[in-house]
Amino acid sequence: MQVPEEDTPMLAVCTDETGTLFLKHVPRPELRDGQLLIQVTATALNRADLLQKRGLYPPEHGESEILGLEASGVIAAVGLGVKGSWKLGSEVMALLSGGGYAEYVAVPEELVMPVPSHLTLYQAAAIPETWLTAYQLLHFIAKVKPNETVLIHAGASGVGTAAIQLVRLCRAVPIVTAGSPEKLQFTEQLGAALGINYKQDNFSEKVLQFTEGRGADIILDCIGGSSWEKNVSSLALDGRWVLYGALGGKTVDGDLLGKLLRKRGHLLCTLLRSRSLQYKAELVRSFTEQVLPFFKSTDSPLCPVIDSTFNMEDIEKAHRHMEENNNIGKIIIKIGTS
Repeated sequence: MQVPEEDTPMLAVCTDETGTLFLKHVPRPELRDGQLLIQVTATALNRADLLQKRGLYPPEHGESEILGLEASGVIAAVGLGVKGSWKLGSEVMALLSGGGYAEYVAVPEELVMPVPSHLTLYQAAAIPETWLTAYQLLHFIAKVKPNETVLIHAGASGVGTAAIQLVRLCRAVPIVTAGSPEKLQFTEQLGAALGINYKQDNFSEKVLQFTEGRGADIILDCIGGSSWEKNVSSLALDGRWVLYGALGGKTVDGDLLGKLLRKRGHLLCTLLRSRSLQYKAELVRSFTEQVLPFFKSTDSPLCPVIDSTFNMEDIEKAHRHMEENNNIGKIIIKIGTS
């Protein structure tokens, strides 16, 4: 495979000051030492993309301004200083700090993973950001143990569907909240022991009923402010409440600290995008060793959940689909014009 020239243009999704997305030819990324250049086949949407295009979640200093936190494709070039035995044309998937909405992306080799042989590149695009986030929440932050009860908010989301499967993999018990009967039915088919419609029921009451008053050992929460009191009520004594988003607001009005103190609860806050390369590399290494082998057979206990697939030129439609909150699992974007 011929190494592409860095000044050769590539097609990318760009954003203007109003948050409007459009296709534009831009220079290909410069390949730094220790990086691989990936010719992107597909990327996947994340809630962070919706925030970034509105100027609310900018990339880290020095990282690509182009949206996209994960991608799959083939290796197009290998930079100087790369230590792994990566080969041109190999199918890979990668965790990104940005740049996934483009035909090429340069990635530190530590953040690149091989694609399991029976998965397509479109399926693989649904794995890196979502599954690594769920893995980080459960194992690096909450340190989940067998037989613990894990309450997963937004259970039909990309992170939610990954978390259900990872909780089952470590022999713990996943229970979820979601906003429609269809989403709840899907999560239960995926392995959730209990599905709660947060629009119709008080989820804390349902959690306490299910656990016979004990509460959830772990809560994975991307909602934040609007549900804090129910989360504290749902939490078991000495439980771990992991906050990784604030879709329901960032402000709290009430006796949060007092209620949490009485539960001896642990409030653990985390993000992935702003973590160091060293941290992300260790996360990718651990995931590759502990989880990726379970994707590598046709009867695998793990599978990426894909809601829909859009062409690159339909990126605005794809974002609207996520904004409407009707998706179950990941929204995939095919890179390149159809």
